Amino acid sequence: MKSILHSLLCCLISIGISQADTPTDIQPALDAVYPALVRIHVVSESGSAGRMQKNRGSGSGTIIHPDGYVLTNHHVAGRATRMTVRLADRQECRATLIGTDPLSDLAILKIDRSDLRDPKAALPVARFGNSDALKVGDIVLAMGSPAGLSQSVTKGVVANTEMIAPGGGGGLSLDGEVVGELVRWIGHDAVIFPGNSGGPLVNLQGEIIGVNEVGIGSLGGAIPANLAKNIADTLIKEGRIKRSTIGLSVQPLLKTSHHSTGILVAGTIADSPAAKAGIVAGDMITSINDKEIPAARAPEDLPVFNRIILETPVGATLTIKGTRDGKPQIWNVLTEEREPMQPREKEFLSWGITARNMTKLQAKEMSRADANAIMIQSVRAGGPTAAAKPAPSAGSLILKVNDTPIRNVDDLQEVTAKITKDATEPVSTLVTYEIDGKSYLTVIKVGIEPDEDQAALARKAWLGVSTQVISSDLAEALGIPGQKGMRVTGVYPNSQAEKAGLKEGDLLLKLDGEEINASRPEHADVLAEAIRQMSISGEITLDLRRDKQSLSIKVPLERSPAATSELKEYKCETLEFNARDVGKEDRLRDKSDESEKGVLITSVTNAGWAALGGLQNRDILRSINGKTVDSIETLKSLVEDINKEKPTHITLFVRRGITTRLIELEPTW
Repeated sequence: MKSILHSLLCCLISIGISQADTPTDIQPALDAVYPALVRIHVVSESGSAGRMQKNRGSGSGTIIHPDGYVLTNHHVAGRATRMTVRLADRQECRATLIGTDPLSDLAILKIDRSDLRDPKAALPVARFGNSDALKVGDIVLAMGSPAGLSQSVTKGVVANTEMIAPGGGGGLSLDGEVVGELVRWIGHDAVIFPGNSGGPLVNLQGEIIGVNEVGIGSLGGAIPANLAKNIADTLIKEGRIKRSTIGLSVQPLLKTSHHSTGILVAGTIADSPAAKAGIVAGDMITSINDKEIPAARAPEDLPVFNRIILETPVGATLTIKGTRDGKPQIWNVLTEEREPMQPREKEFLSWGITARNMTKLQAKEMSRADANAIMIQSVRAGGPTAAAKPAPSAGSLILKVNDTPIRNVDDLQEVTAKITKDATEPVSTLVTYEIDGKSYLTVIKVGIEPDEDQAALARKAWLGVSTQVISSDLAEALGIPGQKGMRVTGVYPNSQAEKAGLKEGDLLLKLDGEEINASRPEHADVLAEAIRQMSISGEITLDLRRDKQSLSIKVPLERSPAATSELKEYKCETLEFNARDVGKEDRLRDKSDESEKGVLITSVTNAGWAALGGLQNRDILRSINGKTVDSIETLKSLVEDINKEKPTHITLFVRRGITTRLIELEPTW
């Protein structure tokens, strides 16, 4: 069920309504809400493969406050590192995440008014309506930006005012929170498409009566406005949502039950407020603080009860009445603050992992005495942690580094800084970790990963051409049967061979009067090996055939260039790409000469800043922010400056094939 809903997540709205389908009765609603509709473009971040991976996405939202606060979904903006908002009048501006709530799947952004054409101008604002007043059959409008396109609207009717995910499992899960525990969706058939999540569901009075969130089958699901307004107001004022818990799980009454009120206790968590108060599985709860609990006959009734507990102030005492085996019971329960189900993960590059804090609930589920540990969320293949023997894996708990207990991610950050300070190579570190209830010791080499050893090869004489063997079949086809030698397949730019006049297609037959004895594939190195035995300052005479003409050309030898494996490389962690100096092989392939400056991009981290900006493998990086990049050393220096200045925009100028382009990166510091 979860995977089905995730595949439909961000699903919302629509194909524009044609003029023929636009009755006059929807125009007031369009006039009231459409101007406040915004399109949201997001760069978000989540842990995967030992890195915080970045992704682009888009969604929809509504301006709900004159100060520029925008209501949207958590799954649109809750993990955003950078956001831009496009208004209905096509103004585009930056936005900041004010607060987010995965349990209700709602988030609040704030528009940066300084980016507006007139920062003092009033913004269009949409108002909320009463979602409790909705009835099945009411006409509704779904507004938003399908697939990141311009704002649009579709029309439909309310199909269900208490819709939940099929199967009764709660459905949609976001950052460990099951949205269906709190939300009963407004089901409607206004056409919705991916990219419109967070857009408003509007009644004909021009009021927001829902926030579109999911698609299930042919229906869209919207978070009721009454819930959304309360969450939005709290996020604007406090930036977060504090909820209560008593460690209680409930379920619908058994089918054999004929009670007119109440809900059935499915169980309690050990040492929770509910357990301490004496509530046990099988008890029936009939009222809380004298508020009667309607008979819970189906999963649709559970969110109503959950909301009573969740919205009670933290530290308040609940008077819960019910029955046990038909006998009246009263329990006084002190609420406690509910933890996030899944704390946000952090990246530890020098370990090759992402990790997050543990929660008390997770500790109980693992039968641990406390939550003093961190959980590995993902591991980078080939990284320091993956290379350890034995190797911790995703789900492992890091308990201790050397003799230092690790209680949370801050502890690991602190101990890592101490381990790697002044280190010039990875530091072997003793790590205690736990998996499946078993404790292990391992050694992880923590720190900057060393470059592969690139010992310089001895420089020998070199002829600046690439060649192929003149095989017997090739000689026959060229009209020189029985001839041996090499054919020039390329001449290196600015080489002595190029200056002497050698050309692609020349047939090299003799070296200093001696036949070049090459006629089979295994003879491919015969000429190069003969050249390597000569003096770097020497000169050779090549007898060759060009078309049907016989020539003799003298060519000065030169020192062999650095092999590709010897060229300087650089791993740019800041912008997330790898590069190296441009070599002779690169210039031969690209037909470029030494006058062209730049470094070669050898790899781009998937979903990293460079990848999001459009940098690609084999691009030649020529400049950064207008400053020339002529070598890896220059690149390192420019990146160091960027790390100090932390600019919001970085412009790369690259050559890609026969064209050039400017690439704009927008890293989050």
